[in-house]
Amino acid sequence: MAHGNRPGTAPDAGKVIVGDCVEVMNGLDAGSVDLVFADPPYNLQLDGDLLRPNNTRVDGVHQDWDKFSSFADYDAFTRDWLSACRHVLKPNGALWVIGSYHNIFRVGAILQDLGYWILNDVIWRKTNPMPNFRGRRLTNAHETLIWAVRDASARHTFNYESLKALNDDVQMRSDWLFPICAGRERLKDGDGRKAHPTQKPEALLHRILLAASRPGDVVLDPFFGTGTTGAVAKRLGRAWVGIEREPGYAEVARRRIAEVEPLDAESLQVAESRRAAPRVPFGTIVELGILAPGSTIVDSREKHRARVRADGTIACGNAKGSIHKIGAQVQGREACNGWMFWHFETDGELKPIDVLRQQARVQLGLGAN
Repeated sequence: MAHGNRPGTAPDAGKVIVGDCVEVMNGLDAGSVDLVFADPPYNLQLDGDLLRPNNTRVDGVHQDWDKFSSFADYDAFTRDWLSACRHVLKPNGALWVIGSYHNIFRVGAILQDLGYWILNDVIWRKTNPMPNFRGRRLTNAHETLIWAVRDASARHTFNYESLKALNDDVQMRSDWLFPICAGRERLKDGDGRKAHPTQKPEALLHRILLAASRPGDVVLDPFFGTGTTGAVAKRLGRAWVGIEREPGYAEVARRRIAEVEPLDAESLQVAESRRAAPRVPFGTIVELGILAPGSTIVDSREKHRARVRADGTIACGNAKGSIHKIGAQVQGREACNGWMFWHFETDGELKPIDVLRQQARVQLGLGAN
């Protein structure tokens, strides 16, 4: 199948596909996935057992799926799966990939070589990292995520207002604090051991999916493991597809996700971004009579006064122009958000003219923001 850039038919969602992720993704329609979350093998290059000071063995990653013969071998593997992700992603689709210092820099370079455009790197700082038992290095207390889109022209989903709301109405930063997966969330096998050595916390996936997808979007995880991505996606009303080459992990994931209850439609509503709302020029506010020509607008301190003109410009003294141009000019600045700078009086109270855009959207049948 050609690796085109056309939107395709969504893959069969809600299933765990057992197989090689590159082969499976290359067999899916091009442009059929909105978001990829990838937790690939880190190529930890572990040599022998790691022991605690009391001589007990650390339950680390020793499985064959994390072993590669060389960096060149790992790079070829990375290039193949990232190319397959690029094939299935929609033109405006995005990819999140997580790694550690062992692999994330190699992954990042290959991402850029393949034409992806990196939006952010995010540091996941662990509240309860594993200590450095040998005392020869710093305690490795974080992992790195890369958020990228197919190319620089992609118009990606970012629920900015939702992330800000999560962070007590403060703009979300690129350093995130979460504990590693532990306690009741940590899945165990029949012998009481970890079902998967690198299970990620659901809180981390919750934030990623809330940030970069919408209800109904198709989320694909090519290294599904025990299904954290699928569990969170199902709860948040996203369609999900998991690819896992180890049948044992796939079965654990199926059982886990079957027990997840999706949230109701009301709970899935997210804060709308102002940037996502339909654009309404100031001139439309005037044309609709919401703010009539001849009306006076002022700054919040009532230091500057301007008169609204019939063509949607304003006049302040001898200066005439847009709400943004005149707002900047009276402040001696290069730029100004006129919607927030200029205010109008209603019921004895000053309010920014920005609130009038919501009224205009309703009158125009565009919905309220």
